[in-house]
Amino acid sequence: MHLLLFAAEGSSHSDQFMAAFKHNPTFMVMNMCVSAIVLTVTIERFYFQASRYKVNSHEFFAQIKKLVSAGNIDRAIKLCEASDYPVLQLVKAGLTHSNKGPDEIDAALSEKLSELKPEAEKRIGALWSLANIATLIGLLGTVFGLIATFAAIAAPGLSGADKQAMLANGIAEAMYNTAIGLGIAVFCMAVHVILHTRSKNIQHDLESVMERTFNLLTLQSR
Repeated sequence: MHLLLFAAEGSSHSDQFMAAFKHNPTFMVMNMCVSAIVLTVTIERFYFQASRYKVNSHEFFAQIKKLVSAGNIDRAIKLCEASDYPVLQLVKAGLTHSNKGPDEIDAALSEKLSELKPEAEKRIGALWSLANIATLIGLLGTVFGLIATFAAIAAPGLSGADKQAMLANGIAEAMYNTAIGLGIAVFCMAVHVILHTRSKNIQHDLESVMERTFNLLTLQSR
């Protein structure tokens, strides 16, 4: 019995949503477009971080340290050229200036780091803006839905039952707009926190690799 009631309630909600969507789909479609952008950014950023920063920096640097300590700078550079991962690019920037002074090594590493760090944070900040946009679109849909509903109810020639049905449908339309906007916003904020935290960890890892590379090369030259 409870299952039948739950199924009937779910079907009723689905029918109400479809009726609200058919009546005024403008703001819902706008928020669906926003949600598509959000999903695209989310998938792209997770894939970028997982694929470009999958190198274990500690293990890789241990190999570089062995080669540099043995005086095999050329082999260390070739190891870095095996792929275009950011960690490898950063170490290579230092190795190619290993025969120069500490200032030149530091400048080369700092320049490469300044190129790599923004890539880790790219487009993540847009999620916060998209969360605000989705919320505002939902609120606009709510306001316009209520305005249209009360204007229709105020029109003469309607029975009490008709006015009650229009009021219920109008409020449902307004609430669906609010719910969609807030749902997208909550998703955006949650994903933003995760991606931002991951990007900060990546940036800290790059800074650590830079410091270790600088210390290794300057001590080796001494």
